[in-house]
Amino acid sequence: MKSQHRIYVLLSLSLLVSASLTACKKAASAAPPQAQALPVKTMTVATAPVPRSDTYVSTIKSRRSATINPQVDGYLTKINVHSGDRVVAGQVLMEIDPARQEATVETQAATEKQKEALYKYNQTEVERQRGLYAAGVISRDALDQAEQAYSNSKADYESSIASRITQEKQLGYYTIRAPFDGVVGDIPPHLGDYVSASTLLTTVDENRDLEAYIYIPTERVSEVRMGLGVDILDNGGNLIEHTAIDFISPQVDNQLQGILVKAPVHSVQALVRNAQLVKARVVWSTSPTPVVPVLAVTRLGSQAFVYVAQDKDGKYIARQVNVQLGDTVGNDYAVLDGLQNGEKVIVSGTQFLIDGMPVQPLG
Repeated sequence: MKSQHRIYVLLSLSLLVSASLTACKKAASAAPPQAQALPVKTMTVATAPVPRSDTYVSTIKSRRSATINPQVDGYLTKINVHSGDRVVAGQVLMEIDPARQEATVETQAATEKQKEALYKYNQTEVERQRGLYAAGVISRDALDQAEQAYSNSKADYESSIASRITQEKQLGYYTIRAPFDGVVGDIPPHLGDYVSASTLLTTVDENRDLEAYIYIPTERVSEVRMGLGVDILDNGGNLIEHTAIDFISPQVDNQLQGILVKAPVHSVQALVRNAQLVKARVVWSTSPTPVVPVLAVTRLGSQAFVYVAQDKDGKYIARQVNVQLGDTVGNDYAVLDGLQNGEKVIVSGTQFLIDGMPVQPLG
């Protein structure tokens, strides 16, 4: 009985080992499941005209701009406009108290009337003396005296007229008028302030015939030329206008160590105004350069990279490629290094990709 039991136990162990070996062989022969390829959109890298440029801070200036200072002293009694108002030539902007000058004009007018009366009297008298002299009633000396009195009164009268006209013109300076059509600038003084010839009242700018004043560093002087393209941008980098250099200063600004160039600006008032600071992108040259969509670029710290759909044994994997980027061109980045024409850049689902991951290009 003991020998039969031993045989039974050995047989059971043999069957158990055989079953275990069979299970291990099946497990070893089963292939691991393949990772599913992620469908992605791709774009074939191609070249596009990419400008080589530098951007500088520029000031918009009007070719016709006036600083308004009073030509007389006095208290400001009227301010008829506000900053930003559009005015026409001759429109009254402000008034300075004219009372003292009006009194001067009135006094001069009264003096003129007195001298006019004397002049007319002497004119009548000299005519009478001439008649008497012709009749032999008076001497030549008496006629000469009458002629001299007439000449003196005439000169005094004409001088008085000139003085009155001068004082009336002076009175006109107490009314400040717009020199031409334009836009009123800031108005620093207030009603009732005492102003003089050194007081800045306001400015009037004709918001057309504008120019962008751009200072180019001296190291770029050799590249500056007439007709060089300039893009005027707002502070957000949005394009306002394409223009070109039409003036180059013959000398270097010692303080800024640059040369002044100008470019005409024709944009409407809503976009640019006199004395506004804008960005001026000077385009030195344009050359064909590979470009990729902005959405295809991923950044890790200061490094930029894209994913390229790479063919591997007839199947595609996502390969991470470091790239050196240049300026943006519309919705694309210029690629200075890292990509070649014809490569398929992945432009969708980049947030789900890892290097070497299977992908299925859709286009």
